[in-house]
Amino acid sequence: MRGWICLLAVTLLFCGGICPAGAENVTINATPTVAHIGDMVTLSGTVSGIRTIAVYLFVAGPDLDSRGVTLENLNIPAGHGLFTTAPVDMNDGSWNYSWDTSSILGNMNPGTYTVYVVTSPIDRERFGHSSYAKADITFLPPEKEPPPIPLCPGIAVVALAISIIVGSCSIRRLKKT
Repeated sequence: MRGWICLLAVTLLFCGGICPAGAENVTINATPTVAHIGDMVTLSGTVSGIRTIAVYLFVAGPDLDSRGVTLENLNIPAGHGLFTTAPVDMNDGSWNYSWDTSSILGNMNPGTYTVYVVTSPIDRERFGHSSYAKADITFLPPEKEPPPIPLCPGIAVVALAISIIVGSCSIRRLKKT
């Protein structure tokens, strides 16, 4: 009889450790869901059923690696420790990340991209039983071309002054001859 009680206690302890993991949930929201390449996109969500200090983010879309890629560099496949991360508020399980698409490395083409959030550092091909969520964002061509880098005004003034001095010296020489 005593053996059955021990077995029951071990089973309950084991089940108690597994049940919370089964209730793990992660969410994601993207604002805006339609943006121009170069815009800022706010990604946010919550994590419940698990205590974690960060969530892992990656994106999949036109001409990108099928496993997904980091949000900062579209040339780096997600996985093997390479992810974009967002800290999780330990009080309420919320997280957020500001994705500045004007400063990413790699080529982003117009189209629909899917941003994934996972609670374990796994790529798209290894989801298995892990909790994940996704949000679609449609990117339009850039709204306007980036402005050219202006020449430093001080340099322009100096260059203009030198041109005037050289030009006036040349004119004086011509008049003397």
